Amino acid sequence: MAVDIVMPQMGESIFEGTITKWLKKPGDKVERDEPLFEISTDKVDAEIPSPSAGVLKEIKVGEGQTVPIQTVVGVIDAAGSTASVALPAPGPAPSKSPAPISAPSKTPAPALAVASAAKPVAAPSALAAVPAASSERIHSSPLVRRMAKEHGVDLTSIPGTGAGGRITKQDIEAVIAGGEQVGSAPSASPSGRPSRPIPPPPPASSTSGGLAHTALESAVPREKMYFGNYEIQPMSVMRQRIAEHMVASKHVSPHVYSVDEIDMTKVAALRAKGKDEFEKRYETKLTFMPFFVKAAVAGLRAYPTLNASLDGTNVVLHKEINIGIAVALDWGLLVPVVKNADEKNILGIQRTMNDLAERARGKKLKPEEVQEGTFSITNPGVFGGLFGLPVISQPNVGILGLGAIEKRPVVINDSIAIRSMCYVTLSYDHRVVDGAIAHQFLHKVKETLENWSEPIL
Repeated sequence: MAVDIVMPQMGESIFEGTITKWLKKPGDKVERDEPLFEISTDKVDAEIPSPSAGVLKEIKVGEGQTVPIQTVVGVIDAAGSTASVALPAPGPAPSKSPAPISAPSKTPAPALAVASAAKPVAAPSALAAVPAASSERIHSSPLVRRMAKEHGVDLTSIPGTGAGGRITKQDIEAVIAGGEQVGSAPSASPSGRPSRPIPPPPPASSTSGGLAHTALESAVPREKMYFGNYEIQPMSVMRQRIAEHMVASKHVSPHVYSVDEIDMTKVAALRAKGKDEFEKRYETKLTFMPFFVKAAVAGLRAYPTLNASLDGTNVVLHKEINIGIAVALDWGLLVPVVKNADEKNILGIQRTMNDLAERARGKKLKPEEVQEGTFSITNPGVFGGLFGLPVISQPNVGILGLGAIEKRPVVINDSIAIRSMCYVTLSYDHRVVDGAIAHQFLHKVKETLENWSEPIL
């Protein structure tokens, strides 16, 4: 029995993934849930487990290729037969001649839909590379439209050889391989001497928000970036996806920021007194983060507008409180989600966070563990930052940023005292949340932490 291996969805606003490495080759035996291949998105680098035991019969999507979610990337023969083994057809080789630098479009960027649990946005394949002047529908697949967009190919000029005049992958590959793209000429320095040739721009990657090449474009002309001595480091797939996701979030959500300061002295003393016993008893270290998660839960219960998503003109108020915790990695940033954080105590939150962070660093996260977050927390303070103004993680409407906890002189009852203080910031979507609610939420977080009463042992 043949079992399809599909590209999983690794987050609400993620509609494609890039296969970075196959861990098995055709003909290899695999066990159910055994790591099969690695993928990269803006939210997670992860090993994807095998959906079935058997033999890897066919790899349909090779390493380095990006495909929409639910695309069949391979086939497993659950019966264990190795009679038919196929390798993926090689993709089109990148052109050695520089690709054209496209002129900025004068037309406005397409509107960006907001992803939500109730009504997810359409996949990026809905954006066909069709000139505005053409009213004739072009029959092609999402892959063909994406390839056309990346290589600047006008689909209306390609005669389709597929059924009903459909433009096939082979049709557009033939156009690209035919070298019909016009290369850019080397620029000259102000002195008139030829400068080092400007490398061709990387192909624009598609993005689930519909900002296909604006996410990675610069407002500065490319020829003004390449001067003097320099080296080029291509962005990783994950870094590209993060860039797209952040631009999309800034594009769709009007960000507003509120700041408050919290006296963490009581929590710091409680943690210092009990952290050794906590670690000895539960075999896990106690950090400050679970206290902030519990305080955020109290704030979200009191002000549920911040535990929401926006779908057009509908505000989706989530009943569960699922808090995404940003985890810094050497190769990017992930936001695994602590599900039902309102039902967990300090120990439960700490264990869940430690487990998610460890598996995030080991690329062992499951798709569902980076999905369905309703609010986010990021902690630049762990690196010594006084405070930060984080970008909202879509489709949330708020994210809490934590600064460093450090001792400072403060005035208490007209006297100067040394206290453990921490700045916290709230970035929120002004379409849904107003300043009054934001500051009331922060006050609830502050009040919970400064008057902490829950035991940790």
